[in-house]
Amino acid sequence: MIEIKVPVLPESISEATVVLWHKKAGDAVHLDEVIVEIETDKVVLEIPAEEPGVITKIMVDEGETVTEQQLLGLMDDKVAETPSEPAVIDKTEEVTTEPVIKKINKPAITQTGNRAEERVPMSRLRKTIATKLHSATQNTAMLTTFNEIDMSSILEMRSNYKEVFEKKYGIKLGFMSFFVSAAVEALKKFPTVNAYLDGEDIVYHAYCDVSVAVSSDRGLVVPVLRDAHKMAMHDIEKTIVDFSSRAQSGDLALEEMSGGTFTISNGGVFGSLLSTPILNSPQSAILGMHKTQERAVVINGDIVIRPMMYLALSYDHRIIDGKEAVQFLIAIKEALEDPARLLLKV
Repeated sequence: MIEIKVPVLPESISEATVVLWHKKAGDAVHLDEVIVEIETDKVVLEIPAEEPGVITKIMVDEGETVTEQQLLGLMDDKVAETPSEPAVIDKTEEVTTEPVIKKINKPAITQTGNRAEERVPMSRLRKTIATKLHSATQNTAMLTTFNEIDMSSILEMRSNYKEVFEKKYGIKLGFMSFFVSAAVEALKKFPTVNAYLDGEDIVYHAYCDVSVAVSSDRGLVVPVLRDAHKMAMHDIEKTIVDFSSRAQSGDLALEEMSGGTFTISNGGVFGSLLSTPILNSPQSAILGMHKTQERAVVINGDIVIRPMMYLALSYDHRIIDGKEAVQFLIAIKEALEDPARLLLKV
């Protein structure tokens, strides 16, 4: 008899939710074939078959909460030719925690006349997002400072080098590599923005792990560019594209979304012109990018049209002074308006 168990969970995660059984009792399972999916606070984990066999019993239903190494079902090492009996739910292993349902085939619908309402419980990820964002607004002295940048130089550079860049590195030259590189240089100049508050201590990082907010069908996730200060622009672009793809498929690993010393969020891809991003605790600052839009601006006394973007820096005022926050954002502005600064590290 082969046991199907919840895998070992990271230290910070105590439970998960069974979201989808790919097999039912009587189904044959091949080696490495996915049997069941469970959802933690951060990611969906696929549990594959460690050896071939036949599902004999499913012991935990979809929507139920499970803990590390809990028994989910049983397999026989014999290989069946065709599926047989439907799944049998054994409640002897039932947990006492209230179930959290991710996928609902028949949501509760209340209807009066033509005015219908649908009640759908939040997924575990959505609950975690809600808790973290509420905590950030309640437990920090969050303040936002704004500036704007002229994107002319970056747009010109992308236009001039996009083809040769893609030909050499096999990836398109996007905006994010410029912003990550500019943020890294600014973080080196203002290390408090890259630090966090731990009780009565300030913890400074001698490295820059930049979290990048990525939207998926399941919600917002923030995978981390480890050692972003060591990454070339093509490596940044490739990694972010990979993050985005795997966020949609639910294939991001837990360790890829843990940690981070500073966050960048790009609401501009959805058309946002201006916003106040919320801190990604325990980090002390987050940079918000927005839509690039042509506007009339005054340069050397003349009114000209320039592609402009508003930048927003939300920060924890308990650890970062207003002067530091403003200067940090100006450093990013200067680096982006004159990209040669990124090459020269000035």
